[in-house]
Amino acid sequence: MARRAPSAPDASPAARARGRLTGRAAVLGLAVCVVVLTLAYPMRSYLAQRNEIAHLTAQQRAQRGQVTALEQHRRQLDDPAYVKAQARKRLQYVMPGEIGYVVIDPGRQAGSQHGHRPITVSPRGSTRDSPWYSQLWGTVQGADARR
Repeated sequence: MARRAPSAPDASPAARARGRLTGRAAVLGLAVCVVVLTLAYPMRSYLAQRNEIAHLTAQQRAQRGQVTALEQHRRQLDDPAYVKAQARKRLQYVMPGEIGYVVIDPGRQAGSQHGHRPITVSPRGSTRDSPWYSQLWGTVQGADARR
C-alpha cells in the first residue's frame, strides 16, 4: 500500500493545538496583565515622590545658603565699625566735629543726587518713591497741616 501524505485537514491534533491559544497561555497572559496593572500605580507614586524629594532637597539647599548669608550679615551688624560705616554711607552721618559736604553734579537734575529720584509729594503730604526719612517728614508735615 502506498502511503499518502497527510493533507491539511487531516493534520494531527498536536499540530492543530500549536496554532491556537491554549487555556494555560490565556491564564498566563491575564496574570501578567494583572501584575503590570497592579504595579503601575505604586510605581507612578514612587516616581512622583522621588521627584518631590529632589525638589525639596534643592529648596532646602537654597534656604541653607540664605541662612548662611543672613548669619554672616548678622555678624557684620554686631561689629560697631561696620554699623558706623553703614550709617555714614547710607544716612550720610558725620562724627562730631566733622563737616559733611554734599557734592552736587551740575549736569544732574535737581533732586537726583546719589542716584535718587526726585521726591514727589501728594496734596495730603505723603510721598512716593522716596527714602524712609522723607516719608517720615511728609507724615509730620501732614499732621501739622491738619491742625
